[in-house]
Amino acid sequence: MKDNKEFIIKLGNRIKTLRTSRKLTLEAFCYLNGLEPSTIMRIEKAQTTAKITTLLKIAQGFDLTLLELLDF
Repeated sequence: MKDNKEFIIKLGNRIKTLRTSRKLTLEAFCYLNGLEPSTIMRIEKAQTTAKITTLLKIAQGFDLTLLELLDF
């Protein structure tokens, strides 16, 4: 169980780092990629898990493969 929480925290941190390094607000990133800001906010804060389809949209939004997104 601890490993799952650690993964969720690392994933959230990775997404936030990628987004902010591209100088994108939460709202701008979500608007450009058809995502809900509340969903991304909860993922970044490790308050929820993400569906695979959401992770794919996030990866595509950063012009990454899913494997690249999860490389942390």
